[in-house]
Amino acid sequence: MRGLEVFETLARTGSVATTAQELGMSAPAVSQQMKNLSAALEVELVDASRRPMVLTPAGRLFLDQAKVALRALRAGQRNLTALDLSDLSTLSLGVIEDFENEVTPLLATRLAEAMSQCAFVLRTGPSHLLQARIASRDLDMVIAAAGRRAPAGTTALPLLEDPYILAVPKGTDVSGGLKAVTGMPLLRRDLDQIMGKQIEVWLTRMGDVPAKRFEMDSNQSISAMVAAGQGWTITTPLSLLRGGRFAGGIDAHPLPGEPMARQIMLYATADWTGGIPGQIAELARELIGQHFLEPGLEQMPWLGDSFRVLS
Repeated sequence: MRGLEVFETLARTGSVATTAQELGMSAPAVSQQMKNLSAALEVELVDASRRPMVLTPAGRLFLDQAKVALRALRAGQRNLTALDLSDLSTLSLGVIEDFENEVTPLLATRLAEAMSQCAFVLRTGPSHLLQARIASRDLDMVIAAAGRRAPAGTTALPLLEDPYILAVPKGTDVSGGLKAVTGMPLLRRDLDQIMGKQIEVWLTRMGDVPAKRFEMDSNQSISAMVAAGQGWTITTPLSLLRGGRFAGGIDAHPLPGEPMARQIMLYATADWTGGIPGQIAELARELIGQHFLEPGLEQMPWLGDSFRVLS
């Protein structure tokens, strides 16, 4: 299993050093794992003569199978270390809207299976409202984007690094950076949202704040309008993947100039001591990786390790 994990990570990063750092290994140990795996398969998986390293044709063929195998192995590992929430009497959890279609239903199902005698409350919403609700103790835990500071009286467990990217109508030439889109309106996020505030701060810092014509709190509407050629936006891989049905009309590019990212965190009220928040965070990381990280890096390999699950 470790050899498959090393191979999967090396295929994404192209670097032994980066792979070692992500997996908490030494560089020689990474190289040895790859040698062992190649020897077992009797074929070279990686062309180590190129920088960054690239997969051989055999490696590309094997990668999809390795991912399937890893999912199955991790599922078996989960079953051996199942969530132990049987002693809980109540749990109220808030989850950011970004996960509503993929992660939240699976997370809720897994939690319900582990809480045989628990009164369970689940709420979804934008990050700034979820943070307000945990600060007022309306919720025990929330999964939300980090703001300037953590909600009062909470501890934070990191889940995902989600970099900001440029999203434009398909075929738009952005070789000139933001100047290339000055003829189109910026489709802004609601400025009450954490994303909206962070983007506005970035635009101000870059010295280029377009006129305010559109401001929306609907991710799907923004994606639809970009795909229809009605404007451009600053978004994140996570948000872009949510608008998947509009992906055919959108080109994504690295954010010009100074990079910026948001972090998705699990916040728990300070009275939640012990391992339960950590168990829920680990389950959330696994689901995020499966449903967002892997497809995101397949569609946008240039993201590299700027889009990653945080341990």
